[in-house]
Amino acid sequence: MGMKLIFLGAPGAGKGTQAEILSAKLSIPTISTGNILRAAIQEGTETGLLAKSYMDAGKLVPDDVIIGIISQRLEKPDCVNGFILDGVPRTIAQAEALDRAGVCFDHVVSIEISDEKIEARMEGRRVCSKCGAPYHIIAKPTKREGVCDSCGGPVVQRDDDKPETVRGRLKVYHDQTEPLKDYYKAKGILRAVDDQPTIEGTALAIQEALGLE
Repeated sequence: MGMKLIFLGAPGAGKGTQAEILSAKLSIPTISTGNILRAAIQEGTETGLLAKSYMDAGKLVPDDVIIGIISQRLEKPDCVNGFILDGVPRTIAQAEALDRAGVCFDHVVSIEISDEKIEARMEGRRVCSKCGAPYHIIAKPTKREGVCDSCGGPVVQRDDDKPETVRGRLKVYHDQTEPLKDYYKAKGILRAVDDQPTIEGTALAIQEALGLE
């Protein structure tokens, strides 16, 4: 059963993790903005090279370029039965641009979680500086403190996960991305799901909200 979905939620809400779980269950691809930007640049497509010119200049890639890259990605055969967008749209302007490009969705899943929980969760996140394996000091600690289980590389806290940065990212989310909930609610496709104590619990709640259980 295919579905065209968007995942919304604050940074650290678990969108990527939940998107991957649902992607495996429904056999549809998860499309992350960062990944498709990198792929388009690597493939040397016209829009990819255009995006690269902005990134090389240290500028934000304009919405029309991002939407162009996403539209091209959604035309690939693996998206015929559906897809999950993670990381886009981030703003009402991007949502409107997707509408104009004729990109339609069945449901928009919003993972609801308090800022306090996000800050506590992000503060505990760690990543291997060598292979990128993710850890958490409480939920998923390394066997040896500060050492990656997979490759033995040093495990560090990313600048993105430091409290002052997290608070800044949350403010941007509330100001720019959260209004999307009302935008999609008005279309009748918003599915708000409360964050659960476990990853598995949240996954089940999402599947119930989508009528998959």
